[in-house]
This record gives sequence, C-alpha cells and structure tokens, in this order.
Amino acid sequence: MDTIKHNFKGGTDPFSHTPVLYREVTDYIAFPERPLKLIDGTLGCGGHSSLILKNNRQAVLLGIDRDGDALERAAEALAFASERIQLCRGSYSNLKDLAAEAGWASADAVLLDIGVSSPQLDDFHRGFSYRENGPLDMRMDRRSPRTASRLLNKCTEEELAQIFRDYGEIKQSGKLARAIIARRDEQSWSETAELAELCTKVLGKPRKGAPPAPTLCFQALRIAVNDELGELEKGLEAAVDILAPGGILAVISFHSLEDRIVKNFFRHEATGCICPPGCPVCICTHKARLDILTKKPVTAQADEVKSNSRAACAKLRVARKI
Repeated sequence: MDTIKHNFKGGTDPFSHTPVLYREVTDYIAFPERPLKLIDGTLGCGGHSSLILKNNRQAVLLGIDRDGDALERAAEALAFASERIQLCRGSYSNLKDLAAEAGWASADAVLLDIGVSSPQLDDFHRGFSYRENGPLDMRMDRRSPRTASRLLNKCTEEELAQIFRDYGEIKQSGKLARAIIARRDEQSWSETAELAELCTKVLGKPRKGAPPAPTLCFQALRIAVNDELGELEKGLEAAVDILAPGGILAVISFHSLEDRIVKNFFRHEATGCICPPGCPVCICTHKARLDILTKKPVTAQADEVKSNSRAACAKLRVARKI
C-alpha cells in the first residue's frame, strides 16, 4: 500500500465535480448520531466522503483510489477533516488488505462508486474520452504498463473481438476487430481521434436513442485496460468481509454490466441455502450475509439529472451485513 501523506492546503481544482446520488448516499451512510468508520474504496475527488464527514463529525475515513491524481484532488477537498482521514493508493479489490495495513479491522460502511470519474473523462490527456484528441491511455493507475494502445497494437483479432463483445456489447465486434488489425498493419494505434473515426466508419450511426459507436468501443477498452469487472467482483467480496455486523455496503454503477454483477452478488449473499431445487437436505452450508435494503436500484431525481447529466445512468444498490 502506498500511503499518501499530504500537506493540506487550500486550492482551486481545475475540474469541477459533483458526486452523483449525493442525497441518497448520505441518507444511507451518514449516521449523524454515532461514530462511523467509513471506507470509500473509489475515493475519486472525495465528493461523497466530504459530505459524509461534514454530516457526521464523529466519522473517520479510509479513502482508497488507484489514481494518484484523484488522491491529490481528494486531499484538497477533505482538508477540513484532515485529522479524521487516511488516504492510500491502491485498488478497492484489495481493500481488506489495505484496511489491515492502515490498522482497520472492520468498517461500519463501505462505499464503491464504480467506473470512470468525471475528471478522468474531462482530462483528454488520460484518453478516456474521444471528445478531444489525446493518447490512447485509459489507465486508472498510471503505474500499470497496460494501456489501450498496447491492447490495440498487441491483441489478436479474436481477443479484440471478445473485448468489444463482452465489455461493449457491440454486435459487430468481429468486424471492428478486423478493421483495427488491418489499420495497425499500416500504422500503430496511438490517438483517441483515430480510433473514434474508425469506430464510426465501421459501425455506422447508432439507432435512435443508442450511444454513438465510439462510446461503446471506448467503454470496452477502458474496462479491459483496468480489469474493472474483475476488480468489482473481488471488491464486493472484500467489502462484505470487512464490514462489521450491521454495516452498510453501498455501490453505485453506471452501466448494465456493472449493475448485473452487483445485483447478482447481493442476491447470492442475501440467500441462505443455495442447493439445487429438489435437494432434500441442505448440503451447501451457505449462509446469508446481507439484507438488501434497495429491492430495486435507486436512481437520480429529476432535478439532479437536470443539473448533472452524468447522474442519469447512475444506479445505487445498498445492503446491510447481517
């Protein structure tokens, strides 16, 4: 674990950031009447954690993020509570080990805000978006050697097709993969604008209401570069393990692949016996660990969507550890 030590100073962040579902998250987590040990596994700019720390003056925070730039911004945002926070650089899939290294044996709440953050999208140098031309990077942790350009230039046609099919749900994934291979035989992939142009050319205009072709392509590559779905599966397990009885797990997702994993995990952990139907005696020894508090995912209210369009896709699921 890389523990981040900062000199807390005031400053102006060039990236404005509003956390999604801020009212709903604080309603479920703040606990203003008693002490709270909160782990924010995807700290980002610290928006949600800042609100919780302000609502609960007895709350302490362990903030985790694999993006060093995000931790620097969070340190600024959380300067008002510097004596109540610990920040560390790492992946939330390892949050149980990171918490142990920080001296935390358990937590009262774990918050996971999955996926790419607004500042990452808005910084064209990071390569997450095709709105402005930039390098095909897409790494959340820039210490990693695995970049989007590396995947595009090294993966086989079959591997690329699988990435676009599984993570972008692109029907013409094979056609796109072949076009990428053909183009790299002439020139290596390096910039976002080049890829966006090819995606539009190969996949054409989307049907009404569907996202532009480059959006799905970039999503798929980003998920592959950062192993986002694998991280999510591991992170959910780690979160439940470290929660104290009665502790809250809140997870915000932004697309169906993530939400499906969260929904299925919650359902599995809220179920006692998972033996096949018809089994006369339980042999699985599985015990329910969660009580689901949100039978359906919570979505943003109309006023929030109006002021923050990125909140429109957000879904919040919350469970309590039994």
